[in-house]
Amino acid sequence: MEKSIENIWKEGFLESDALVAPKINNLYNQKSIHVIDKFKSMFKINLIAIIAFSFIFLIISFFAGIPITGVIFFVTLAVLVFINKKLLNNLAKIDLGASSYQYLKAFNQWKNKQIAINIKISRFLYPIIFLSMILGFWFKDAEGMPLGERLVNEVLKGFPDIYLIYGIPVVGIVIALLILVLLAFFGDRIYKWDLNIVYGRVFKKLEELMTDIENLRS
Repeated sequence: MEKSIENIWKEGFLESDALVAPKINNLYNQKSIHVIDKFKSMFKINLIAIIAFSFIFLIISFFAGIPITGVIFFVTLAVLVFINKKLLNNLAKIDLGASSYQYLKAFNQWKNKQIAINIKISRFLYPIIFLSMILGFWFKDAEGMPLGERLVNEVLKGFPDIYLIYGIPVVGIVIALLILVLLAFFGDRIYKWDLNIVYGRVFKKLEELMTDIENLRS
C-alpha cells in the first residue's frame, strides 16, 4: 500500500530530537533561520530607533526648557537599549547547526527570557518616564519662576486653605503617586501590548513553525 505524504513526512521525524528527512530538514531550517533573522533585523532597528528618538528628544528638551525630562528620558532609554543589546548578543550564540526544531526551541527560550527581563524593566520604565515629565515641567522656567511654583500660587489664590507638603498641594501628590502606582502595576501589560504591535506577526510565524514540526514529530 502506498504511503500517504503525511505518513512519509511523519516518518522523517521519528528519530528523537532530530529531523532525519533531508529535504524536510532543509526546508524547516531555511524557514526557521529566515524568520529568526527577520526578528533580529527588526530588533536591531527598534534599538537604533529608541536611541535616535531619545537623543532627538534630549536636544528638543533643552530648547523646550525641560532638560530634566530630556536627560532622565535619555539615560533611562540608554540603559534599556544597553540591556537589550546584551540580550541580542546572547541570541547570536544559538547554534545554527542544530536541527530547526532545536534551533526554534533555543530561540523560544531566549525570547521568554528576554520578555521576562523587559517585563521587570517596564514596571520601572513607565513610572520613571512619567516622573521625568513631572519634574521637567515643574522646574521649567516661567518668567523667572519655576512653572510648578507658579501653578501652586494660582491654586492658592482660589483655595487658600489647601494643605501643602514642601510647597506642593497634597491632592497633587496623591494624584501623582496614584498614576505612578498604576503605571507600575500595568507596566507589564503596556509592554506586552507594545511587543505584540511590533513583533506579533513574527512570533505568530514562529509558533506556527513549532506547531508544524511538533505535529510531524508526533
